[in-house]
Amino acid sequence: MKFTVLTLFPEMIEQGINTSITGRALAQGTISLTTVNIRDFAHDRYGHVDDYPYGGGAGMVMMAPPIYEAWEFATKDQEKKPRFIYVTPQGRVFDQSMALDYAKEDALVFLCGHYEGVDERVLDELQAERVSIGDYVLTGGELPAMVMIDAISRMVPGVLSNEESGEEESFMNGLLEYPQYTRPDVFMGREVPEVLKSGHHANIARWRRDQSLLRTLTVRPELLDKVDLDKKDKNFLEKLKNTCIPSE
Repeated sequence: MKFTVLTLFPEMIEQGINTSITGRALAQGTISLTTVNIRDFAHDRYGHVDDYPYGGGAGMVMMAPPIYEAWEFATKDQEKKPRFIYVTPQGRVFDQSMALDYAKEDALVFLCGHYEGVDERVLDELQAERVSIGDYVLTGGELPAMVMIDAISRMVPGVLSNEESGEEESFMNGLLEYPQYTRPDVFMGREVPEVLKSGHHANIARWRRDQSLLRTLTVRPELLDKVDLDKKDKNFLEKLKNTCIPSE
């Protein structure tokens, strides 16, 4: 997977991605990262990439020409033009299904916006996919781009080791992940659930499934509408709804 990021702060992206699992994947060549400084394509000696918005209003807007030329530079050697993702709070909210979809691509290009936004014409010309990481506003698109690159990278074959497999992580089956425990057996008077020490794999699997259902019902109940539930799941949830759901 080839990631390219068009940004005003390349060092921010590079420092963030060159660590932990993504850093290891970069070193192994499983993923690659190229940052392109949009300011390098400014049309004046001062490096201006923004201007006042037509129609008036507060703030500045990123200009179309430097962004378009940065994109041309970034994709000039690629036979197939990659999907182009504009990071914006106005976009579709990023989720695990999108991470899986994007991970199937050979290459992705991210545009990190700043100021009051980006000239709409360059987004239309490049058929940008508008994507958000949540309903709030950040200073720029670099942090959201890193969030998405991290999530997508985890779905790229070879990035995670067997020990780090993401198959049972939150959202992979539509539910929040069950609670996890390790040694010691007792911490601050709290014991590890006996079923997890029993060695009975079927009972452990059922307990984990039930705990995922409980946690999802308690924290993110809207997710249950999208999950395929079997008879045991439905019976367990029905019992929960008829009792007081404990807080986390």
